[in-house]
Amino acid sequence: MNLVERVKNILLEPKNEWAAIEREQTDPKTLYTTYVAILALIPAAASLVSLALFMPIGLGIVLAAAVTQYVLSLVMVFVVAFIADALVSGFGGRKDLSQALKLTAYAMTAAWVAGVFVIVPFLGWLLSLLGSLYSLYLFFLGVPVLMKVPEEKAVGYTVLVVVAAVVVGVVIGMINASIMGFGTSGTMMGGMRTF
Repeated sequence: MNLVERVKNILLEPKNEWAAIEREQTDPKTLYTTYVAILALIPAAASLVSLALFMPIGLGIVLAAAVTQYVLSLVMVFVVAFIADALVSGFGGRKDLSQALKLTAYAMTAAWVAGVFVIVPFLGWLLSLLGSLYSLYLFFLGVPVLMKVPEEKAVGYTVLVVVAAVVVGVVIGMINASIMGFGTSGTMMGGMRTF
């Protein structure tokens, strides 16, 4: 799997790419080291630059916030995959944690790539949010292919997984905020990139 090709294909030709992904036998370690760990750096690095340029706080705090955001992003991918796998049986799908992990990781592509825009004050967060919304759409498209959920149940399944992921994202954001001492404003930053 070529990283650049995968990113381009999942963003521009998602239906075809989900079919290709479904056939691949990718173990979690390879998925994390060759894809998730690399793309999750984009919003973390962009946040680092944005905070360093526009926030009157120390560089140590900024660096700690970016590292924490990165680590929590890696954890969040697995947590959402675990939730997706746990809920799939109720929607007539097939339990398969490896497929759920691929679904979650590749669906996050748009959010991670759009995360670069947080460098731009104010407008950047809006563009990042649009990337997250496109990630939701990518997840929805991948559900019938990877998790074998019938198409008529894909919307309900996607909504339930997203709601659960948002709750987990808010909790993770609160943890991040309390660790970093940002208060409730950090909750928003930590919870926004659930998808």
